[in-house]
Amino acid sequence: MSSDEITLVFQEPVAKEKPPKHLADYSAQERREVAASLGLPAFRATQVATHYFSHLSDDPQSWSDIPAQLRASIADQLTPKLIELVRSVTCDGGMTRKDLWKLHDGVLVESVLMRYTDRVTVCISSQAGCGMNCPFCATGQAGLTRNLSAGEITEQVVAAARACVNGELPGGATRLSNIVFMGMGEPLANYNAVMRSVRNITDPHPDGLGISARSVTISTVGLVNGIEKLIEEEIALTLAVSLHTPDDQLRDTLVPINSRWKIKEVLAAADAYEKRTGRRYSIEYALIRDINDQSWRADLLGRLLKNRNTHVNLIPLNPTPGSKWTASRREDEAEFVRILESYGVPVTVRDTRGREIDGACGQLAASEKIRTD
Repeated sequence: MSSDEITLVFQEPVAKEKPPKHLADYSAQERREVAASLGLPAFRATQVATHYFSHLSDDPQSWSDIPAQLRASIADQLTPKLIELVRSVTCDGGMTRKDLWKLHDGVLVESVLMRYTDRVTVCISSQAGCGMNCPFCATGQAGLTRNLSAGEITEQVVAAARACVNGELPGGATRLSNIVFMGMGEPLANYNAVMRSVRNITDPHPDGLGISARSVTISTVGLVNGIEKLIEEEIALTLAVSLHTPDDQLRDTLVPINSRWKIKEVLAAADAYEKRTGRRYSIEYALIRDINDQSWRADLLGRLLKNRNTHVNLIPLNPTPGSKWTASRREDEAEFVRILESYGVPVTVRDTRGREIDGACGQLAASEKIRTD
């Protein structure tokens, strides 16, 4: 990748029509200022935030502390509809649900809600498409359409939290506990909107959802400048680095941004994040048959990580239709785990949920586009 191409990767996508401004696009103080600019008492912003973040209410007619004649107009001004559910598909006995959302301009994005015995996690999108061009990723092959606004990102989380409270997953009502920025897009390439969304998630009621920062994971392919900015935020999120191979030669191909920041630089930035926050980071490693699953690569990865405060999350590749990329053989996966453990590197193999429902990011949106074209 040339330097010109790298510049294009980070270029701000320009939407033909920007999403309507939403309460979730602003900080608590900015929300009050916006309310005042609309001719409303500043406290109305706090009231609406309470309904939105604390009560997860999207029905203004239930906002009993706001005069009935004002509810609809205030909702239109402060909480305009940003995402519309196109369809949901489920598997794992309903415990995994993928939602396909249509944005105001017709763009499609996905989120996945997963209930486990000890937690409920939502995987959300931060961009429509992705500009990182990783060849084994359905989203990466679709290219970047545009960044999502903080409101559009936050709406995915609030919708998931509402589904939990309403008992839409088997097992009855529950609470959303974990958020992972691992859906469509590279979160650190949409930095400001993602961080506004993170604050919306972690700020206490009524200004946010009050979810612990430790329960929020941001995944990156290794944008060193983004990790460095994240360090300065002084917020102890979980950082996940999508490494996928321990050698630069292969990573230049699998993760093209590696031509700008090599593995050594990416891990140094992750180490700096760990040192500042005290939070162990994760190494995401998609195991791809005969590409990056050789025992010598496991050995190299083990030597690279053995003295670092990190954890390896091995991901059996969720293949996309027509792709040459597929998951590793079980015996190769087991040997990869054995070698890493021999170096004392903590490692787990990710639960492969969602294969039956176009589980890889971008697959459902792609299939919907084909279906409606």
